[in-house]
Amino acid sequence: MTTAPETSELSGAIAALARSPVFGVLEEAVLARLAAAGTVSDLPAGAILAQKGDPGDCAWLILRGEIEVRAQSVGGRQTRLAVLGAGDVAGEMSAIDGGARSADMAATRHTRLLRLGRAALLAALADNPKAAVALVVLLSGRIRSLDAEMEARQVLDLGGRLARTLMQQATAEGLVSATQGALADLVGASREKVNRKLGDWMREGIIRMEPGGVRIASPPRLAALAARAWGR
Repeated sequence: MTTAPETSELSGAIAALARSPVFGVLEEAVLARLAAAGTVSDLPAGAILAQKGDPGDCAWLILRGEIEVRAQSVGGRQTRLAVLGAGDVAGEMSAIDGGARSADMAATRHTRLLRLGRAALLAALADNPKAAVALVVLLSGRIRSLDAEMEARQVLDLGGRLARTLMQQATAEGLVSATQGALADLVGASREKVNRKLGDWMREGIIRMEPGGVRIASPPRLAALAARAWGR
């Protein structure tokens, strides 16, 4: 079910747009018009937001929750490409060029979204070149990240890929909340191989397994494993 933003929620949507690397360059009046033109919807955990091949008729501003962008390999394995949280914009590439969605998107937990229609989005960008440039910078950064990920999969062994992924996914406190199955998807390996490697590192004191996920016990040693894998 979609609804127009409530008055109290509208101010939150405007604030979220202002924090966006793309829309944050717009004047507050433009942000207010863009937010008011949107519609709000809720997704429960596990619900699909969009699938590869769907028409790119809008983008979504994430007000609360989390959206996972993922792709399916030829063998049927789901690979997580990105995780977007509150303040992030999802689906903007297809909304800009009008093409089909290039990946699947799903909510990992209860998520509230502001849907931004393609016409309103294009009008805001057309009238504000700074926002268009910011969008190009954002998309370029994502392409660079994907290029780096592809290079890592071709060059690094499992240990190098796993060390690199743990460092990328860790919070400031060193906790990686991804499940072992999710880690296996991220590094492109079987869950059994990832479990064995994590077990080796746990015995060596590099990581600890906790109820909340994987805790990096020795960041310098894990960083050294990633650097060694790159030959640095």
